Amino acid sequence: MNQEKLGRLNSIQWTDEKYNFKLLQPKTVAMPSPTLNIIPDLMIDNKILQTDVDENKERGNWSNGIEFLLSCLSYAVGLGNIWRFPYLCYRNGGGAFLIPYAIMLVFVGLPLFFLELSFGQYASEGPITIWKISPLFQGLGYAMFLMSTLVGIYYNMILAWALFYLISSLRSILPWSSCDNWWNTVACKKFDAKNCSAINGILSENGTCILRYQVSNTTWENLELSASKSKTASDEYFHNFVLDITEGLHDLGGMRWELAICLFVCWVFVFLCLLKGVKSMGKAVYFTALFPYLVLTILLIRGLTLNGSMEGIMFYLTPEWDRLKEARVWGDAAMQIFFSLSPCWGGLITLASYNRFHNNCYRDALFIVFGNCGTSFFAGFVIFSIVGFMAHELGVSVNQVAAQGAGLAFVAYPEAVSRLPVSPLWSFLFFLMLMTLGLGTQFTIVETVVTTIVDTWPEKLQRRKPWVLSSACFVMFCLGLLICTKGGILVNMVYGIERFLMDIRVMLGKYPYPYQYWRIIFRFIVPLLITFILVFTWIDMRPTEYGDYVFPSWATGMGWALSLFSVSAIPITAIYKVYKAEGPIKTRILTLSKPTADWGPKLQQHRVESHAPKHTDSQVPLTLPNYDPDGFGDDNDSDSKNSDGYFSTEGLHMTIETGL
Repeated sequence: MNQEKLGRLNSIQWTDEKYNFKLLQPKTVAMPSPTLNIIPDLMIDNKILQTDVDENKERGNWSNGIEFLLSCLSYAVGLGNIWRFPYLCYRNGGGAFLIPYAIMLVFVGLPLFFLELSFGQYASEGPITIWKISPLFQGLGYAMFLMSTLVGIYYNMILAWALFYLISSLRSILPWSSCDNWWNTVACKKFDAKNCSAINGILSENGTCILRYQVSNTTWENLELSASKSKTASDEYFHNFVLDITEGLHDLGGMRWELAICLFVCWVFVFLCLLKGVKSMGKAVYFTALFPYLVLTILLIRGLTLNGSMEGIMFYLTPEWDRLKEARVWGDAAMQIFFSLSPCWGGLITLASYNRFHNNCYRDALFIVFGNCGTSFFAGFVIFSIVGFMAHELGVSVNQVAAQGAGLAFVAYPEAVSRLPVSPLWSFLFFLMLMTLGLGTQFTIVETVVTTIVDTWPEKLQRRKPWVLSSACFVMFCLGLLICTKGGILVNMVYGIERFLMDIRVMLGKYPYPYQYWRIIFRFIVPLLITFILVFTWIDMRPTEYGDYVFPSWATGMGWALSLFSVSAIPITAIYKVYKAEGPIKTRILTLSKPTADWGPKLQQHRVESHAPKHTDSQVPLTLPNYDPDGFGDDNDSDSKNSDGYFSTEGLHMTIETGL
């Protein structure tokens, strides 16, 4: 018996065309209550697993597991890995920060990531309709939908900035390499302070080096104050030209049409890559997921050849163990996990919902989560090798150059690149990498929005999905035009963790290893750590700032309103569901907390597996088909059955076991 050919009794498609056998009359045998020997996907013949034929004909599936894996990796590895993690690492104790980061990854990031993948794969539903598992909490699905919509609007704007810089890099001289442009002010300095600071001097506004002993104490203090207010050429290029930023939100100014055009191009590209759903998206992620690693490697090799690079890397890695006593370090580690892996946004549920039912999502979760962590750590070497070079060029310490967010991507890094030989090449590669990183995340965000809408009304919209996609892209583009202006910058508690782990066993063929670890993690540790993160976020809340500009209270209020807009869907939906239900309040809540009758796998053969009888000692009838591989209808053919309990055809076997 070729064990590699074992298949599942209820999931194999028995067709004459595929296996060339004749189905005869079934016969009933009596035997102890059977349980199916569900073989993990890795043990099934690769030709059966990897097929272009969709398992779910109506909804579609990924062409293969690699495309799903790369899509998840492309979704998780985004801009935050490049411009946020390295800065948080250096700010929170260097190498010591990796300890709380790893702990939060294992006890929060991985469990939530695996939870959402298995959740979406099991039901093959979008973020809203998947809450048949507990209709009372369907508002979580609406919150995920609204959150993805809001994030998708502004996230593509960052890609528009990257596209603007990408086009600007196609010049022999980078436009932010000098202070001789119309957008520059008197505060702009093309710093070359290394030689001046080496002799205890400071650069004046006209670029001359003034020595300490040449001026009085008062004059020296004024020079230091003036130097602290000076700006780099790249800073003024970003704020005065690209954004043409106004004095505040009270003055939105006019439209930056160059950015609007870049935003439109980005939305067109997203539309084209998602036009055929996960089929076309799966092809695009081969580039968006893998190309950034090539560029990061090239930039690291180039960075290591620069003077001062090792000082920057040592600054990045040197541990400050005392920082582990600070609550903020642990809070930042947890926040970075959520920021990077993006659980609870609906994207992971959406991607996994297009998997084949028996895909090994446990293996995928491990690969993606630790791959994402490794990418963040690797990106730190790339960033701080350049930051160290920049500090060496300016004659200042590394912490005076280090930045995060847009300040790193569009100010500090471009400034450093402008000092390299063949600077347009390095600038082009860097911003192309930023675009590919962002597009991978944006693909999933938009697909989440579209899938949620289509799954809510599948009969009407399933065949009109391209129209839904185009409408979503158009609406989000129009809302994003506001940012182009000059001032525009509960599963385990209700469903039961034991039941959920049983569902995972049906898909994978076995419980995730180690079983007791996942029971404890899902039941106790994850809820406690999420509560800690929530409380810490409230305690550490600070006024919103952008550089020296503090947003007015009405702007902060608008931010809170947007946040509550998505979260409010949770209680509103719950109240509405309870109101529409019948019976006493307690009965309504209990009923709505339980899975509906149609909860479970999408396809009937998988629902049969999911509801397979558990092991008992009673005798039950089992109806089995008798097969004739030769097509002659001989019930006694030795190839159609054997004494070991295997019923087989050529290249196809199934097995029955009488116990767990």
